[in-house]
Parts: sequence; C-alpha cells; structure tokens
Amino acid sequence: MRSVSRRSLLRGGALGVAAATVAGCAAGRPEPSHPPAAEPPDPEIMLIRQLIAGKERTIALYSSAGSDRLLPFRQRHEAHLTELRRRLPRETVSASPSPSSSPSGTSTAKPGEPVSVRSLRDLERESAALRPRQLDGVSPALAQLIASIGACEAAHALALSRPL
Repeated sequence: MRSVSRRSLLRGGALGVAAATVAGCAAGRPEPSHPPAAEPPDPEIMLIRQLIAGKERTIALYSSAGSDRLLPFRQRHEAHLTELRRRLPRETVSASPSPSSSPSGTSTAKPGEPVSVRSLRDLERESAALRPRQLDGVSPALAQLIASIGACEAAHALALSRPL
C-alpha cells in the first residue's frame, strides 16, 4: 500500500473543496430575474367580449327606439347577452372590453337620439352578416351559439323590413 503524504492529502482536499464550492455556487445561483411573460389573451374570450359589447350597444339602441313593438326584439338580444356572459370565466366577467374593439355591427345613431326602425334593421343585417366570419377557429359550442345569434339577427332584419 502506498502512503499518502500530508501535503498530498491537503492539496487533494483543497481541490475537492474548491470544486464543490464552485459547483455549489453555480447550482445555487438564481436565474436572472425576468418578468413572467404575459400570457396572450384567449381569442375566444376576446371574441365573446366583443360580442357582449355589441349586444349591449344593440340593446341600448332598441331601448332608445321607444316603441313597445320592438320589445320582443330587445328581449331576444338580452337573452343572447345573458348566454354570452355565462360563457366568460368568472375572473373575466368584470373586465369590460374597449368600446372600439367590437365589430358587432355599426350604427349612426348617437346616444339619446331616437333610433329608427330602418337603422335597427340595418344594424341587424350587418350583425348577421358578420357572424359567419366569427366562427373560424372557435369551439363547436361557441360556434353554435354565434350561428344561432346570427340566425336570430337575420330574422330580425327580415321582420323589421315589414310593417310592425
């Protein structure tokens, strides 16, 4: 058996300690802190928010029209709104979409002005025409809801083109 000198033992021990220290420092070193990447918004949630904003505007227009004959139309839009809101996750229900983010139909009526049946009919046509383009890439359940809403809007447009 070969004897190990005290000097060799100390040198070997010092190298081992140094290697362990370097390895320990590297392993214990925290990663550079980067802010967590913001998760991109869910496209379906964004679409639902847009649809909700559009329904809210449509309901407001029907309300300002001031005709009891239009009440069933407004009530159907309110039912659509309820169903759309039900599909939002709880934490996003209170978040409101920006007013300009909703391509759900347009209207030239200003708040407080009476709305004509003709402008409501045009709004219903525009909204119904937009729905097929909103179906791409959404879940089957949401696609079915959007298609149903579009069918109802198309029926409204047809009904509003006749005398009430």
